[in-house]
Amino acid sequence: MKRSAVAVAMAAGLLLGALPVGLVPLVGAAPAAAEEVPVDPALEAGTDGTGTVRVNVVTQTRSDVAAAAAAGETEVAYDRLPMVTLTVDRAGLTALRSNPDVVSVTEDVPVPPMLDSSTVRIGADKAFAGGATGAGTAVAVIDTGVAKNHPFLSSRVTAEACFSVNDESYGATSLCPNGGTAQEGTGSADADAGSCAELGAGCSHGTHVAGIAAGNGTGLSGAPKRGVAPGANIVAMQVFSRVNSDAYCGAGKSPCVLSFTSSQIKALEKVYALKQSGMDIVAANMSLGAGRWTAACNTDPRKSAIDSLYAVGVATVVAAGNNGYGDAVNAPGCVPSAVTVGATTNDDQVATFSNRGPLLDVMAPGAAVVSSVPGGGYAAKSGTSMAAPHVAGSLAVLRQKHPAKSIGDLVAMLGTTGTPITYTGAVTPRTDLGKAFGGTPAPEPAPAARPRPSQVFDDTDRPIPDPGTVEAPLTVTGVPGNAPKALRVELEGTHSWRGDLKIDLVAPDGKLYRLKSASGTEGAGALGGFTVDASASPASGTWKLQVQDTSAGSTGTLLGWSLDFPTPFAMTGTLSVPDGGSVTSALTVAGIGGQAPAALQVAVDITHEWRGDVRIDLLSPDGRTYPLRSDSTAATENGGVLRETYRVDASASPADGAWTLKVSDPSTGAVGTLDAWSMKFPSYEVQTPHSVPDPGTVEVPVTVTGITGNAPKNLQVYVHATHDWRGDLDVNLVAPDGKVYMVKDSVEDEGEGVVQQIYAVDASASPASGVWKLRVEDISAGSAGTLDHWTLKF
Repeated sequence: MKRSAVAVAMAAGLLLGALPVGLVPLVGAAPAAAEEVPVDPALEAGTDGTGTVRVNVVTQTRSDVAAAAAAGETEVAYDRLPMVTLTVDRAGLTALRSNPDVVSVTEDVPVPPMLDSSTVRIGADKAFAGGATGAGTAVAVIDTGVAKNHPFLSSRVTAEACFSVNDESYGATSLCPNGGTAQEGTGSADADAGSCAELGAGCSHGTHVAGIAAGNGTGLSGAPKRGVAPGANIVAMQVFSRVNSDAYCGAGKSPCVLSFTSSQIKALEKVYALKQSGMDIVAANMSLGAGRWTAACNTDPRKSAIDSLYAVGVATVVAAGNNGYGDAVNAPGCVPSAVTVGATTNDDQVATFSNRGPLLDVMAPGAAVVSSVPGGGYAAKSGTSMAAPHVAGSLAVLRQKHPAKSIGDLVAMLGTTGTPITYTGAVTPRTDLGKAFGGTPAPEPAPAARPRPSQVFDDTDRPIPDPGTVEAPLTVTGVPGNAPKALRVELEGTHSWRGDLKIDLVAPDGKLYRLKSASGTEGAGALGGFTVDASASPASGTWKLQVQDTSAGSTGTLLGWSLDFPTPFAMTGTLSVPDGGSVTSALTVAGIGGQAPAALQVAVDITHEWRGDVRIDLLSPDGRTYPLRSDSTAATENGGVLRETYRVDASASPADGAWTLKVSDPSTGAVGTLDAWSMKFPSYEVQTPHSVPDPGTVEVPVTVTGITGNAPKNLQVYVHATHDWRGDLDVNLVAPDGKVYMVKDSVEDEGEGVVQQIYAVDASASPASGVWKLRVEDISAGSAGTLDHWTLKF
């Protein structure tokens, strides 16, 4: 805020319309030696012949107003400020110029609302998560009125007033419902009723501004989630007039809505009266203005009202303007005690339309913000008009959080905690309410252990140079010991002449394993899969796939690849199955961690003279028995080989420990052998990082094969994501049949950090095998992040 020593000194004295001795309002200096008040030559020109002009006259004290008013016809009288609005001719101007008690004479200029939109990037969700909504406070919106019954604003417009000009010389007619120059009470500033409603979009500005500051979209379809202070009340002030004059609206643009300075001052006076009556108004938003000011405008007639409000704890928040000035702002943003707001883009650059420079106090987003408009709808608008209510709403939230702090302290908090925006000639903070609020987000939960994968995927698309080599790394973690003798390498992609390709696998220890040599006989097709004995190299570490096109003239793409580690938990040797007895074989599982899968796969290879006699059970480390096969009397169950893979929900038992296969022959007369058995803990990991759009959605697929039937009731999803605000993330699992299962819901109070959690999902309505997708959505702009990797554990 641009507070000068004079402005501070004036604040107390102006409350009763009097100045401290030796101070002059609106100029910020001791009285000038000149005997006459300076008058803009444009006003002189306007009174040529029989012409008149509408002027705002500021006097030394309230007692001086009556004498000054004798110079013309009174248009607006003020309740407490030392000023009057007159229509004067040339003689009246002369009288005012020579009156020693007159401080300033300025034209009562009609100005438009500042229309040019915004995306919330200021951390309001963080404050909301901390329980602050601006409840108990109010924001005054001095604008085109507010659609008080709009669902986004419903029941929170608690006071209304209208101040609007009737003046034929300007083609101006009042937009107050009663047709007069002032109206207070219910319906007086309702943008959905009366003359303002007839103008359509021309009167939509105030409703849009109010929604940004204090809208609440809870339970509303198609509405924004919320404004900055969804619990704050709204004081609606209608200060615009309908103007039927191309001279003021622009060629071919009449009728339009414009606001006279006198109407704005009357509204500021009303805000002051409401504040003094006990209403906790913390900010008065003025998204309007005009002019080009590179220095403080101490002669602006609104200054005394703005100073007075500041002295009683109300910040007048003013849009800087949309002219693109690099070193100037519109009035009244040039008033030192105003909080003047410029606009930034989504990526924290100064918006091209925004005025900027040393007179700016803060910035806020100002590009394509969606908010309420009359008629119950929503629309996007751009401009510093949209930036200002972000700041007004932020002050309401901070007032709720810090009821004892002064308005200066609250404004300073927005400045000192904001993100610095550097541009030519100045640095201005962009409001960050999350940091200013200082709420304590929920702590980052303890990380869950990363599941040991049975198959690891890289899903990055890479073109294969023609000729040339592409290298694709893939990092394996959590697999102890060396790689298997039958390491399976699967490649996704195609090539127009596979015979040109030489494919190698480089292990973490640098050993190279040839998967495929170039040949002259292979045509177009899929890249395919390969099995390699990599048991001389460690399993964990970074593996690299190298695909070389050895000859020009053919093209292809590597769409991704994976390493499939066959289970290391397998029996070696052969055991006899006693006739009329049983045999057991134990496997020790280590390094899996947590609970066993709900789709544990148990492969069994038995030779028996009568397979119908065979019963198979799996005994877990905690002593549970899981039946795999019962004996049978079917005639088809005669002698031969029993080679089956059984799926069992063993999630009630720990994964690590001694597992025992028990093969029983309860009947006599036939013998057999247990030739082999193994256990597979299916776990599919995608380790390719993916940026999460802000806001937006990313989907990362993984292909599951070889698991029959449906997915388990407690399918486990491990998510590792890094994000500036974890609470913005919605995570869902999309099954092969298109069904969507919620993994993690967005939670307001989850702050910056890392998600490293295992979530259980009942996906039993969907098939186990097929393409699964993890869908990660950032539901709110302003925070960025990455899905680092994820695992599907059956």
